[in-house]
Amino acid sequence: MLSSARLLQRQKQSMVASPQLIESIRLLQLARAELHQFVEQELEKNPLLEPASNDGEALGDVPISADQSTGAREKDTDRPTNAAAAERPGEWKSLRNTTNTPADSRPALDEFAACTETLHDRVAGQIALTAFTPQERLIAGELAAHLEDTGYLRVDLVELAGKLNAREADVERVLATLQQFDPPGIFARTLSECLEIQLRQRDRFDPAMAALVSNLEMVARRDFQALKQHCCVDEEDLLEMLHEIRALDPKPGNRFQSGAPESIIPDVWVTPSPGGGWQIELDPDALPKVLINQTYFAEISRHAVQDPKDQAFLNECLQNANWLIRSLDQRAKTILKVATEIVRQQDAFFQHGVAHLRPLNLRTVAEAINVHESTVSRVTSNKYMLTPRGVFELKYFFTVAIASCQGGDAHSAEAVRHRIKAIIAQESPGDVLSDDEIAVRLKETGINVARRTVTKYREAMNIPSSVGRRREKRLWLIGDQS
Repeated sequence: MLSSARLLQRQKQSMVASPQLIESIRLLQLARAELHQFVEQELEKNPLLEPASNDGEALGDVPISADQSTGAREKDTDRPTNAAAAERPGEWKSLRNTTNTPADSRPALDEFAACTETLHDRVAGQIALTAFTPQERLIAGELAAHLEDTGYLRVDLVELAGKLNAREADVERVLATLQQFDPPGIFARTLSECLEIQLRQRDRFDPAMAALVSNLEMVARRDFQALKQHCCVDEEDLLEMLHEIRALDPKPGNRFQSGAPESIIPDVWVTPSPGGGWQIELDPDALPKVLINQTYFAEISRHAVQDPKDQAFLNECLQNANWLIRSLDQRAKTILKVATEIVRQQDAFFQHGVAHLRPLNLRTVAEAINVHESTVSRVTSNKYMLTPRGVFELKYFFTVAIASCQGGDAHSAEAVRHRIKAIIAQESPGDVLSDDEIAVRLKETGINVARRTVTKYREAMNIPSSVGRRREKRLWLIGDQS
């Protein structure tokens, strides 16, 4: 019995992220200094791009308010250095390797200073040197985008695989490769996994050490008898293992945050509006100003048509320049939208202070401005807002909700921490409150929190226990009397 072979045609829809789309997404996450560095690199690579002059004509020279936004615009001007070269067709090929820096310019002294490498810079460099397939490189970039400054990875792999239209096994395989990167321990999802990665790289993850790492809660309780039984070792071996554990780095990404403190320059300005409400603007210095020299492009095009390779290179430069302008414009608009919605949601904070900070999550803002939640996360990373109450990172305004015991609106966790700090500041040496008593005081004001929550928030603010505070207040009292 013969079977006939048939050719079937099927249509299938799938999302494929282009390299330029991936780069546009990355631009959202770049901090101010990183963005300017990226634009400088593009200016050096692309002879059609040039920085906008500070003559006041470019839109980027004025603050961007909530009803207008731009990152760059085109301008028809001659550029003397490259336009002169355009008159000599034989020299066009050499322009592919030239930069847009005038010959008589001199770099500033601070340009010679070494740039502080960030954790994401280190990871990006290692991803570029790893033999990934295009699909694996896309997965690696998305995983790196969710890497915290401490070196931990906070993302659901199943959700990420669905977003990238990839198999979960492929995501896990790429993650296993990333966990071998430097510094040891990055891309871990838990403390146990972080320590395990470092021990494996030292070839010290034997069964006894595996049992120790899986029982870190016993280490915290200093339950040495139970640990010896779980690890099947004697006391001397256990102490040696604990010594090895203490030598590991529980937050491997923190080493990239050391050094001299950097000044914080806000990306967004929030000022009271004369007619009431708030005026939200983007800092003009935070917007790199670039433009396309159309006259130079027209001059070069006349000579480039003689060589298909030159014409292809020129078209690629024009395409990249247009992409950069659109991406900078979209980045500015997105930051402005997110900042505007944050101010709208947290209006009570700007009027009355931190005690009136509302619970807010990324999804609420994302749904309000019709963007994806991950977009809001990228926009709020390493971006700062100047307000009448000080400078705050955009992530500061996103806090979890604490239930109200009087049936009213929920309270922001940051507002609860502020109230705990205020209650403790009002203590007298003879009336120092325990965490239970602070919890009772909070419930009297409508905040329903448990004693352990008060303890957690107090310790996070580095405030001593009631015993320590009582001792300190007594010492202060004795000092004042003397």
